[in-house]
Amino acid sequence: MEIKIVKNILAANETIAQENKNLFQKNNVFVINIMSAPGAGKTSLIEKTIEKLKNRYRIAVIEGDIATSLDAEKLSKYGIPVTQINTEPFGGDCHLDANMIKNALTSLDLSEIDLLLIENIGNLVCPAEFYLGENKKVMLLSVTEGEDKPLKYPLMFRLANLLVVSKTDLLEQAGTNLDKLKKSVLQVNPTLKSIFLSVKTGQGMEQWYTWLTEVIQPYRI
Repeated sequence: MEIKIVKNILAANETIAQENKNLFQKNNVFVINIMSAPGAGKTSLIEKTIEKLKNRYRIAVIEGDIATSLDAEKLSKYGIPVTQINTEPFGGDCHLDANMIKNALTSLDLSEIDLLLIENIGNLVCPAEFYLGENKKVMLLSVTEGEDKPLKYPLMFRLANLLVVSKTDLLEQAGTNLDKLKKSVLQVNPTLKSIFLSVKTGQGMEQWYTWLTEVIQPYRI
C-alpha cells in the first residue's frame, strides 16, 4: 500500500511538472534546479551568478526553505524577482515539488524572465525524487562533506546534470581527498561533469559561468 501511494504521488507530481515545463517553454524561460545538503553554498553561488549575469539575462529566483525568508531577503537586494516557498505550514517537507512551483509561478511574470533559478531545500535525498519541470539539475557538494557522499546518496548524483564541488578554499582544513571524491562520483555516474570552485576566492567561477552560458544559449536561439 505504501509503495502504491508513493507511486501515485510521484505520478501526480510528474503531471504537474510537465505543465510547468510547457509553461516555461511557452515563455522561453530556462530553469535550473539547484540542490544540495544544507550549508553547501547554494545561496552564495546564486548571488555571484546574479552579479555576473544580470546584465545578460533577466534572472528570477524561487527560494525554497522549510522556514524563514532569510535567503530570499539576501537576494532581494539585487532588484530581481524573488519568490519564497516555505514548507513548514504544510508539514515541513524537505523538498520542493512541482505543485509548489506551479503556485509560486503565479507571482512571477514569465514573459519578463530568461533564467529562473530554483534553490531547493537543503537535503541530499528528497529533492532528487521530484521533477519540477526544470531544464537542468545542478547539485552542490561542499568539500567539507567528505568523499563518501556520492556512494551514500547516489540518486542525487545519478540525476544531476552538473556537480559543483564548492568551498574549495576549505579543502586543506576539511582534509577531503579530491581523487577519492572524483572516483566516488564517477562510480555512481560515469558521465557527470564536475566543476570545482570557491565563491569566496573566485577559483573556478568562470567555469561555472561558461557552463551556464553554454546550456542556456542554444535554448535562447
